[in-house]
Amino acid sequence: MTTLLLIKIAVSIATVISLSLIAEHVNPRIAGLLSGYPLGTAIALFFIGYEISPEFAAEGAVYTLAGFASTLMLTTGYLFGLNRLTTAQEQQQQETGSWIAIALAGTSGIALFLISGLAIDQLQLNLITAACLPTLAILACLWLYRHIPETQVTKRVTMSVSVLLFRAVTAALIVVLITGAAHLVPSSTAGILAAFPISMFPFLILMHRTYGPGKALTVIKHYPTGLGSLMVYATGVAWFYPSLGLLWGTLLSLGLATVYLAIAPPYMDRLRQLLISKAPIES
Repeated sequence: MTTLLLIKIAVSIATVISLSLIAEHVNPRIAGLLSGYPLGTAIALFFIGYEISPEFAAEGAVYTLAGFASTLMLTTGYLFGLNRLTTAQEQQQQETGSWIAIALAGTSGIALFLISGLAIDQLQLNLITAACLPTLAILACLWLYRHIPETQVTKRVTMSVSVLLFRAVTAALIVVLITGAAHLVPSSTAGILAAFPISMFPFLILMHRTYGPGKALTVIKHYPTGLGSLMVYATGVAWFYPSLGLLWGTLLSLGLATVYLAIAPPYMDRLRQLLISKAPIES
């Protein structure tokens, strides 16, 4: 048991640090897309399947797929909580984010994730109906986030060891909590918990704290585009885990998610522009 716990922590920390180092050398837009890559979810579902059974993880993955709608409720809650404290002009001018704003935004986001996740857990879902929920949520968020301005990092701050460890350890603790809770709850609840943005949430906090609210909002704006990758991954787990097992099911699902991220973003950007052009002009 101790060895398995250490493996979970080591895998989570290594994965998150790798993403952080990559994101440090790109702009917030690309970082937002990369945050949609199924790293934390993949780790959670893999260890749920390893500790309980691939079939349990596959059943949970259906609700993970639906739970990505709750993930967008988290980013929306973060957005609303942040807008309560800062105006659009202040978001552009602030070079760092205050811990008060981060706490309010983060609490708002987590609360909406849990409330919406509880509602989804009451539904009887299959892959098709489960996919409809995040699809509608993505379209709604593309429209809702359409006026968030693009903010580039003009003065890059090198991530210190303490910052990297904060994000990695936070993600590792979330993985441990989710996989531990999976032993106590139904597969549907475990699946929804696996939809929590394990690597993205601490990354969002760090972007907010390091570069200010404007940069954090840019990550939020582009997160729905990358979320399709997570949807593809969860669908792959539901399909492949029972027949191919954990290893090959994980690798094939990751491969499909990678193909999505390689192809889909330009089309999602066009869809966002279409939604903007169709939106009513505000007076």
